[in-house]
Amino acid sequence: MLDPIAFVRAETIIASPPLVPEIRLHLASEIVPLWQATETHLTECGVPPPYWAFAWPGGQALARYLLDHRDLVVGRRVLDFAAGSGLAGIAAVKAGALHVEAAEIDRFAIAAITLNAKLNAAEVETIERDVVEQASRWDLVLAGDVCYERPMAERVGRWLARLAAGGTSVLMGDPGRNYLPATGLRELARYQVPTSLDLEDRTSRETIVWVWEGGR
Repeated sequence: MLDPIAFVRAETIIASPPLVPEIRLHLASEIVPLWQATETHLTECGVPPPYWAFAWPGGQALARYLLDHRDLVVGRRVLDFAAGSGLAGIAAVKAGALHVEAAEIDRFAIAAITLNAKLNAAEVETIERDVVEQASRWDLVLAGDVCYERPMAERVGRWLARLAAGGTSVLMGDPGRNYLPATGLRELARYQVPTSLDLEDRTSRETIVWVWEGGR
């Protein structure tokens, strides 16, 4: 069985996302070789695509917003949903959160979050399961880049709307994905996030931080 921690270490370098230089992450140095590596291991060991190896625009925007608006985070219990690299959750720790959890269904993402949290001396508890439909035990939920596929966006959107209606603060970071909800969101900030042509077909994406109406 392929060791996720060893795989993440072997296939990445330590670098800072352009919008959040305060944080260091294990990131892919070259996109194509890493995708090829995961495809090679997919048949042998069930390795999913390495979404965890990139600092996606939505996560960068959320992280930047939290570090610049610490009053939203200080003393609060935070969930970084579909956390990927764990960037937003690590930013929440640095901004003064009381407790941070990062949820992912990919064991390689869990490994990346664990390594990235250690790299930044940030205490992040990982949750390796699908938490959609779970009742909220958090004050703030962060969701970056979750609207790229219709079924997921619709399912997650319904859950996030319920959390917000129940009083949980819900922030989304989105660079104009196709399935962003058309209602219920209010813009908080927008950023130009440098991106890779290999990932986004452009050198930057305008990315918006949204809050679900209804949360405190």
